[in-house]
Amino acid sequence: RASTPRWLVFVLPMRVLAEQTVSNINSWLANLGLADAVACNLLMGGEPRTNPWRMTPETDRVIVGTLDMIVSRQLNRGYGESRFVWPIDFGLFNNGCQFVFDEIQLMGAALATSRQLHGLRAKLGTAASCGSMWMSATVDERLLATFDAPRFDVPIQLGDADRTGALARRLDATRRVQALEVDGRKVARDVAAHAAALHRPGTLTLVIHNTVDRARQTHDELARSGTMAELVLLHSRFRPKDRAVQVARALGTVDPTGPGRIIVSTQVVEAGVDISAAVLVTEAAPWPSIVQRAGRCNRDGLTDDAVLAWFEPPKPLPYPLADIAAAAVALKELTDTLVTSTTLRERVVPVTNEPVPVLRRKDLLDLFDTAPDLSGNDIDVARFIRDADDLDVYVAWRTIEKDGPGERDALPTRDERCPVPVADARALLGEIRLWTYDHLVSRWRIAASDDVRPGATFVLDSSAGRYTASAGWSPASREPVDAVGARTAEASEPPDDRSMEDDPASIGERWVSLRQHLVDVEDAVNSFRELITTPGLDDAHWDAAATAGRYHDIGKAHPAFQQMLRSTAGDPPVDSLPPAEQVLAKSAGPARGRYEEPRRRYFRHELASALALDGEGAVALEGCAEPGLVTYLVAAHHGRIRLGCRSHPQEHNGTILGIDLKGDDLPAIRVPGGTLGACSLDVSLLGLGAADGRSSWTARALALRDRADIGPFRLAFLEAVVRLADWQASANPGDEPEWSDDA
Repeated sequence: RASTPRWLVFVLPMRVLAEQTVSNINSWLANLGLADAVACNLLMGGEPRTNPWRMTPETDRVIVGTLDMIVSRQLNRGYGESRFVWPIDFGLFNNGCQFVFDEIQLMGAALATSRQLHGLRAKLGTAASCGSMWMSATVDERLLATFDAPRFDVPIQLGDADRTGALARRLDATRRVQALEVDGRKVARDVAAHAAALHRPGTLTLVIHNTVDRARQTHDELARSGTMAELVLLHSRFRPKDRAVQVARALGTVDPTGPGRIIVSTQVVEAGVDISAAVLVTEAAPWPSIVQRAGRCNRDGLTDDAVLAWFEPPKPLPYPLADIAAAAVALKELTDTLVTSTTLRERVVPVTNEPVPVLRRKDLLDLFDTAPDLSGNDIDVARFIRDADDLDVYVAWRTIEKDGPGERDALPTRDERCPVPVADARALLGEIRLWTYDHLVSRWRIAASDDVRPGATFVLDSSAGRYTASAGWSPASREPVDAVGARTAEASEPPDDRSMEDDPASIGERWVSLRQHLVDVEDAVNSFRELITTPGLDDAHWDAAATAGRYHDIGKAHPAFQQMLRSTAGDPPVDSLPPAEQVLAKSAGPARGRYEEPRRRYFRHELASALALDGEGAVALEGCAEPGLVTYLVAAHHGRIRLGCRSHPQEHNGTILGIDLKGDDLPAIRVPGGTLGACSLDVSLLGLGAADGRSSWTARALALRDRADIGPFRLAFLEAVVRLADWQASANPGDEPEWSDDA
């Protein structure tokens, strides 16, 4: 078990349709009798932060996701997620995972990145074992050797014993290659005419374009042609529920007595989709893509006269011209011949291997810091995944007032979001308003050019159009777009991770004392310790995590925070108790908490907790082998304070994150096992160094990150453990036998 990862992470190429892969895996698990023991999840971004794979990281599971979704999380910049969640996913997706990267010829720069991460995990150490596989029908082994992962094991290939039965039938299935004449000025018209002429009633015809625009145009031409075949447009630029409808239509059984079906698609069918077309019409593309597309023609080997028809596109985009030309030469040589997947795969056709940025150790260490720079900018990881023009932002549609989304309007959920090319989003800036949520100033504002970077999320007014349920992202459409999902934070999940000032996880359904919450979190950490095998961690590391759970919220004893909690509801049932026992961790709600002192608006209780433990509260850590690690994990348990800490941009009142620069005090409080005396909070730690010569906060945090026995991956895993233990305890608080009970 120590060498076996608990998660199998299946990584598909960008923009492919992953739903069928998830469905297949679920059916295999059911056939094996493992459906209750092994979960399967589709990772799409924009999910509730309390999704199952985060809340129960100890569970054996299969996670399916596309390249951009997985690799961005491995790089601590998870696309489609709040920056405050990035460290959790970084910790989870670099510890205890077995990765399978599918179709490496479609990975671009991410191939080198995945190899480097594999090598760097081995060199820097992980909490739980990780492994990686790279899988493809067309493998250029030269691309697998990188600086930190120069070697790889002997490839696993099909043997003679595998090439029997249904698999042999698939491998030997033939298609006749046919060249099509297409007018470069009227591509959609001509391709639609060819597809309609080649289509056979009762069968499936698949048309694959290299761009969404051409696919959409061909679909429209077919719709106008009067064909009796069912038409389906399939690409990646749909909202999830609309895409699910299109996928279900595309993958449904074709009635052999009916008019049949024509699917017009893009590269989304090149991997992860099991369909078998009698006729394939495709643009010329890089040879590995042609091999993959051909695999969707007569895939089941049951069609005797399958046709692979191809044509040269008028423009090579998004591929290099040389790759399109080389594929066209090879296809011309094969015209009017029968080909199999094997003969196509074995044919030598040149493919451009353009230089790509290579992730190095320094890059990875720099990415550990998730705080933006003083200008609000982040390190962009797009270059380590794909070319920036081949990446997406996400757009949601809502009814928006003139002044923009409201203060409590939630961040878009997964169901609302549609992937949109970065270039298309930038083009919109000059036409309409895109709204983005600025976590630094805690409000929605109109997006600027610098905001449009891969993985960002924006909101458009529904009246702006640019989308239809049947065609997906449609820049020319001006039809109003129906809003889906929850508009307000109260109607969805509390936005605990959207801004610096929010702390709605403290506003719950019942009063919970601080002592009880600390007990619950420490217990949750120890539960993870029992359930997750971590050969890379020793007892001192786990003890530090448990101790961090015990003291993580002592900063909530600050009078300002207690006042804020009490402002959310009626009197709590503690007022008659001694002051040290009246301290609360959670309120009964339902109102949003307000600080009486405006200068406390950005108060962060985790900073107060860390400062207390670094000062007079350090008595609580006597005998602890890793006091510095405890303090770091306490400060980092909301993802806002990690390698550094500075005032909120709107703080100009002698405070840093709500704590007085001249010093604040925490009163004596009840904690598990006894009473912690009053503590003063000294913010000098947050500067270049404390007055007594102690190292600064940043220097200490960097020392933990760079320690040989901890390093970035183990540290992030421990961070995730404490944070997830806090989430679990907040969702299911323990029963308090008596408010004044010492137990």
